[in-house]
Amino acid sequence: MKKILCGAVAAIAVVAASAPAAAQTSERHYASVLGGGVTFENPSNDPNFIDLGFIVLGPFPSDQEVADFAAETLNLGTRYVAEADAPADSETATPTVSVAFNLSGTVNKDCSFYAGNNANATNIDFGVIGVRTGDNENVNAAFEMVGAAEANIETLTAGCNFNNTVEIEKDSDLGLVNQTASGFDSDQFQNNIPYQVTASWTGVTSQSTGVSGTAQTLNVGTGDLSGSLAQGAWRSRMDIDIVAPAVTSRGLVAGDYTGTTTLTLSAI
Repeated sequence: MKKILCGAVAAIAVVAASAPAAAQTSERHYASVLGGGVTFENPSNDPNFIDLGFIVLGPFPSDQEVADFAAETLNLGTRYVAEADAPADSETATPTVSVAFNLSGTVNKDCSFYAGNNANATNIDFGVIGVRTGDNENVNAAFEMVGAAEANIETLTAGCNFNNTVEIEKDSDLGLVNQTASGFDSDQFQNNIPYQVTASWTGVTSQSTGVSGTAQTLNVGTGDLSGSLAQGAWRSRMDIDIVAPAVTSRGLVAGDYTGTTTLTLSAI
C-alpha cells in the first residue's frame, strides 16, 4: 500500500472548455511533505484484499478511500481533483451530411400553329382562274388555263415541344374539283385542277437530339393525296406554298372549283 500523505486539503472544480469529443477528465492527485515529499495520482478505487494463502481477508478500503481519509480527516497531505462530465451525443455524430432533393414537374405535350384571328384567314380564294377565252385562240388551246394558280401561306409561329408528325392531306387527289360541272367531252375538257402543296420550316428529325435545326420540307405532289414527316421538337416560322400548274392538255369546264388541304401537327 502507498504511503499516507499529509498537509492541507484543497479541492478544485474545473469547468471544461469547449473542445472536440475526447475522453472526459478524471484526475485525483495527492502530495505530502512527509518523508522528503511524496506524490501520486489516481489511486485505485477497487477494494483491497489480503491473501494469506489459505484465506483471503477483506474487503478493506480502497487506496483512494485511504488517501482521501488521510487528506480530509487526518490532514496528512493535500489533494487535487479535476472531474469533467457532459452527456454524450444523442445519436452517432455525422461530420458530413448529404441530402438529395428529388425535384419533379410535368410539361404537357403541345403543338402550335398561328392561323390568323378568324376563319377568313384560312379561306384561300384564287378568284377567277383565267382560261383562254379569245375568239382568235386555236381550238387546241381554247378554254385552257392561262397560267398557274398559286397561293402562299406564312406563319411565324409553328411547332411542337415533343416528337411529332407533320402531315398534309388533301380531300381529293384530283385537286380542286368542280362539283357542279355540266356534261362534257372528257377528251377535250376536265372538271378538276390538280395542285401540289409544299410546307417548309426549320426543325430536326425525331431521332436527333442536341443538334441544330435545319431546313425541313414536306411536299405532296399533284397526284398525291397526303404525305407526312416525323420530327423532333421544333419551333420556327412555316411557309406553305400551293401551286396548281396550268392545265394545258384540256379545257376547263366552267363552274366553282373547290378543295380542302389540312395541315396537322401531332405530338406523338
